[in-house]
Amino acid sequence: MPLLEPNPDALRPRARRTPAADRVPDLVAHGSPGRLRDELGALLGPGKVLWRITDLVRYASDASPYRFVPQIVVVAETRDDVAAVLSYAHDKGREVVFRAAGTSLNGQAQGEDILVDVRRHWVGVEVLDGGARARVRPGTTVARVNAALARYGRVLGPDPASAVACTVGGVVANNASGMTAGTARNAYRTLSSLTAVLPSGTVVDTADPAADAHLVRTEPALCAELLAVKAVIEADAELTARIRAKYRLKNTNGYRLDAFLDGATPVQILRRLMVGSQGTLGFLSEVVLDTLPLDRETATALLFFPSLPAAAAAVPLFTEAGALAVELMDGHAMRASVSVAGVPADWAELPPGTAALLVEFRAPDLAALESRERAAEEVLAGLELVAPVASVTNRFTRDPVAIDGYWKARKAFVTAVGGARPPGTTLITEDFAVPPARLAEACEALLELQSEHGFDAAVAGHAAHGNLHFLLAFDAADPADVDRYAAFMDAFCRLTVERFDGSLKAEHATGRNIAPFLELEWGPKATGLMWRIKRAFDPEGVLAPRVVLDRDPRAHLRGLKTIPRVEALADACIECGFCEPACPSSGVTTTPRQRIVLRREMMRQPAGSPVEDALVEAYGYEAVDTCAGDGVCRLACPVGIDTGALMKRLRHRRHSAREERVAALAARNFAVVEAAARVALSAAGGAGDRLTATVTGLARRVVRPDVVPAWLPEVPGAAPARLPRTERTPAVAVYFPACVNRIFGEPDGVDGPSLPQALVALSARAGRPVWIPDDVAGTCCATVWHSKGYEEGARVMANRVVEAAWGWTAGGRLPVVVDASSCALGLAREIVPYLTDSNRELHGELTVVDSLVWAADELLPQLRILRRAGSAVVHPTCSMRHLGDDDRLTVLAGACAEEVVVPDDAGCCAFAGDRGLLHPELTESATAREAAEVRARPFDAYLSANRMCEIGMEHATGRPYHSALLALERATRPG
Repeated sequence: MPLLEPNPDALRPRARRTPAADRVPDLVAHGSPGRLRDELGALLGPGKVLWRITDLVRYASDASPYRFVPQIVVVAETRDDVAAVLSYAHDKGREVVFRAAGTSLNGQAQGEDILVDVRRHWVGVEVLDGGARARVRPGTTVARVNAALARYGRVLGPDPASAVACTVGGVVANNASGMTAGTARNAYRTLSSLTAVLPSGTVVDTADPAADAHLVRTEPALCAELLAVKAVIEADAELTARIRAKYRLKNTNGYRLDAFLDGATPVQILRRLMVGSQGTLGFLSEVVLDTLPLDRETATALLFFPSLPAAAAAVPLFTEAGALAVELMDGHAMRASVSVAGVPADWAELPPGTAALLVEFRAPDLAALESRERAAEEVLAGLELVAPVASVTNRFTRDPVAIDGYWKARKAFVTAVGGARPPGTTLITEDFAVPPARLAEACEALLELQSEHGFDAAVAGHAAHGNLHFLLAFDAADPADVDRYAAFMDAFCRLTVERFDGSLKAEHATGRNIAPFLELEWGPKATGLMWRIKRAFDPEGVLAPRVVLDRDPRAHLRGLKTIPRVEALADACIECGFCEPACPSSGVTTTPRQRIVLRREMMRQPAGSPVEDALVEAYGYEAVDTCAGDGVCRLACPVGIDTGALMKRLRHRRHSAREERVAALAARNFAVVEAAARVALSAAGGAGDRLTATVTGLARRVVRPDVVPAWLPEVPGAAPARLPRTERTPAVAVYFPACVNRIFGEPDGVDGPSLPQALVALSARAGRPVWIPDDVAGTCCATVWHSKGYEEGARVMANRVVEAAWGWTAGGRLPVVVDASSCALGLAREIVPYLTDSNRELHGELTVVDSLVWAADELLPQLRILRRAGSAVVHPTCSMRHLGDDDRLTVLAGACAEEVVVPDDAGCCAFAGDRGLLHPELTESATAREAAEVRARPFDAYLSANRMCEIGMEHATGRPYHSALLALERATRPG
């Protein structure tokens, strides 16, 4: 279906076009070359080969400043798939690049030929030896592994700021470290074993006792060359000393030459060389990592200094006192971070020269923490700190909320500064290390260099390890600006190497932007050995050429990504990919980042080009229709970009005037619509699932799938026509039963009262009676309209319900309790843009309470638990996360069951009102991993707090999900 009807050009904002130099000449509307597509499809199966223009474009960008359009994308499912692609590339003289999360800042995950997606089917973690080790598949995020390890009191050593999005495969391949890893806790030091697919197709499991014999038999030339390079290094005392010295600093530039000093056999050397090899020596299909103790007691401070050098000078004092993390942020970084939720707004007023240290001490118990706090206070006493804004305290705290806020600001460094960059500019993120003792000197030198070249860069870093990051923005479409950037990079690399003998890449790995400067840092002898290593593993140059080794001195200026202006809702996106793991459509169509990437590609194209037409044609289903619109991307995005809101706006823009009028009419007559829906559900139940599914399937084909919902067997029958009788006089709250709970009944197999009956009974039982207004029928939180982009209908209903609620609550004196979390969110927040000025004032006086909060905070303390189930698994909804009350679900479940389980892979079910009925494939994909966890064992109860999400989870798992309030009513029911 076209993106817009009838005028696709209406989608485009008014903005200048990107110069033709940025357009890819061979980007054609029909996608991949036919022969390449056919051959790989025959080899792997067509379902594993992505070839359409939308596929190529959405994989063309990552978090780096580069953009390379692949010829084709392969979604590998097994090691055999990987080996087959490598064999094909050898035979055909093609190149292969592996891509997992696409969070790389240096272009390692981009290719111009065959790009292999190794995230989608490569997720899994197995905890070994009571948590001492973890076996991890490469597409698993660091955060997901740590969630599994937390219950064992363990954690991974590497802790990159992008842990919620970056994958373990990428972390090992780049030797990414993060805030606390330094040189002792990184992947190189904590890797126990790995399984690799070499460019030849040979599979090596380094944990296998027979691995060396296997490698000698299958790869004799490689084994001989590894031992030969080892002999060269060990025979050169000066080179050996140089290598050891280089790795006393954080250093991920080039291949890990100390592998030849630390490993005795070819397999031992290979295992170490793979760390930091950036996908150029082989594919890591599995790794086993040693874990570290998770010290849960924490004291943290955010300390402000008058200048960056002053802050840097204080770093060694805290490291000597035992701080695990000492993070540096300059004023520019902190001012930009005010876009991050929870960061004080007055940080925007920080003076330009201000800098801060985020210092954290961790300990296994309170006694140890108190000892470290005393040492920290002694350091504080000798510092001259400043308090440039009211929110500054300059003190250590154990408050987890405050600590979480500090770390959010620090981890959002790249995205927050990137979001604040001038529109249309490209963001460069550089990462280097100097001896920690020279950190203050390096800060001063960096500031001088930036000023000399006209850059106002932001600086932050892992100061305890002498590791600094800085960001700068320039216009990649302007040749003069590119030259300015090039001159800066030349000067920066010379400064780092010649003045500080530092590392040009401390933790982000070489990548395309430092490859030309590799020899500057390492010298010709060591660099020559790196070329020799690459030839030994990959003599045909199949894997990721130009990512680590490149003789072109201007290679870092090739493929720079321009950033065309798009809609204001999304224009701040730097394509970091933090949103992708949370997105429910990531496994079926596109992610928020990809939706924005596709929009930007439309803007790059000349008006009316076949490529643009093809992108617009596909965008309707790929982006707009299959977006759940749940806003979880906003929660994941450090700068709060809500791509779902953009998709809703696009849904509105493709509606005809007649469709908008019909939607508004439905809002005005919603009582009739509501009653008709109950009748239809009753009729459908009588007709049976098979007949109903047949009828709705025919209607979907005749009309269109995005209008007529599919029928699922899990859809319950109609709710009772009458709501429970309540009295207004004794009520302490107004109870607003959501329209979904007035229309849909409870699932089969759930005995007892309806949800409205249960909430009324619970409230009375706790001495907190509620009142259901007589005229509640026909009112709604308006979500059903604004989620579909029917703005006039949303305005009608939003203003009606606020006016009604104002009367129900006696002018806001009583709270409004809403029994569906999505409707509580809708009534509390999402209707506000649709209100008139006067009704917005009324809304501001209303108190909207999610029924979870009402039950947990107001009712539960007054109730007596009479019976408990053995176990319960819960499904937290997206709306709970937005409201910040998902903890109440586990509290209620804990009152009703001895054991409460929150699945590690719990996420958005993508049912999104009726989106899961319109596009069942969306919910099936979104829930697959959570459903697998739920089905792995039986539970006595399956609990949530949103009717449509419960239908979605029942469809996904085959288990009877229902509201936690029903379980609470049963647990407290007398008799």
